[in-house]
Amino acid sequence: MKFIFDSFHFFIHSIYNLLFLILGDFMTYTKRTLLEHINKIRKNIGHDEVNIDIKEIIFDKNLNELWIITDDRPDKSAIIGKGGWVVGRLREELGINSIHVESYSDFLIKKYRMELSFKKINSFIESSNSNKDYILPLNNLKKLIGIKLDNLYSFDFNRHFDDCSDIYPNIYPESSKHAAILALSGGSDSSFSLILAKKLGFNPIAVTVNPGTIVLPNQFKENIDKLVSSVEVEHHYIDVDYGNLIKDAFEGRFHPCGRCSAIIEENIYDYAINHGIEFVIFGDMLATGSQCITEQFHDNQRIFRLNLPAALSVSKMENQSLVKKYDLNKIKGFGCPLLYEVHKKFPYMKKFSIQRILRETRSGALEPGEALDLIWSFYKIK
Repeated sequence: MKFIFDSFHFFIHSIYNLLFLILGDFMTYTKRTLLEHINKIRKNIGHDEVNIDIKEIIFDKNLNELWIITDDRPDKSAIIGKGGWVVGRLREELGINSIHVESYSDFLIKKYRMELSFKKINSFIESSNSNKDYILPLNNLKKLIGIKLDNLYSFDFNRHFDDCSDIYPNIYPESSKHAAILALSGGSDSSFSLILAKKLGFNPIAVTVNPGTIVLPNQFKENIDKLVSSVEVEHHYIDVDYGNLIKDAFEGRFHPCGRCSAIIEENIYDYAINHGIEFVIFGDMLATGSQCITEQFHDNQRIFRLNLPAALSVSKMENQSLVKKYDLNKIKGFGCPLLYEVHKKFPYMKKFSIQRILRETRSGALEPGEALDLIWSFYKIK
């Protein structure tokens, strides 16, 4: 009988909360009731009760989505619960499509970095010749950073670009000429960058350095060919001999990623210079802020490099959400077949791969759980 009463009470309590959410007249009240609801769930699944600081609650009635912004990460963890059990139950009992729990401290860092990006890009535009082909799309990028800053908690790339195409079709006009070369590997970061560069009007030429399947497997090539066709972007492969790099890596002389990146950059810069394009886009999540756009010199020629995801302080989740629409092959793990063979032959090399993962984790581009999955992929027995 007690079980039936508790279940009925819980059902009524859930409906009551949902009505407040839908009506929108709930901001101060819901912080208290949400905490009561969360603690009830925590108690039912054997967790301790907690006193969580909720900074802000945002409910999108059209999408039936709820954002809970906590003061800091420990509050966020308490709402999510071990294995996501607490927030999962909360979503089910409130009848909401999805609940996003974020910490305000993380947003402060993202906000600060995007403000630095905005300032740097604005300064770059002001100091450049206004006739340059890349000025128009850079102004578009500046506009997008500003929009994301104004919608810090709930910005979504897919929804934003869908809304722009329906309501503001000319918000991001395209350069009439190719304004940038984009380095495309077929992974999620460079794929995200190509989609975004196209939408922001860079009218890019995508270029892929092709060292062979030990570095660029067929599933990456399938992604590349499918994506450039979908977004209607000109694309070219550059065949490069990686024989010496592969030989030295298999002899344990160095971790291959740094040398590989240098070779890719050199060839991309060569291609850009040979085609009279001085603006190059990479899919790096780092460096963020004022280092998102930098001046480089290659063979005494000036090149401007833009790390596009870094400019918008993009997380892997945001990245994957945009790329998902294009139905590309899902690439599991970290790195290429060459790296995995080097790991097998020289296990100590895993240390340097883990350092690369931790850099993105410290920057906030990767969540700790995502980083753990990548690191664990080095040790899974097949």
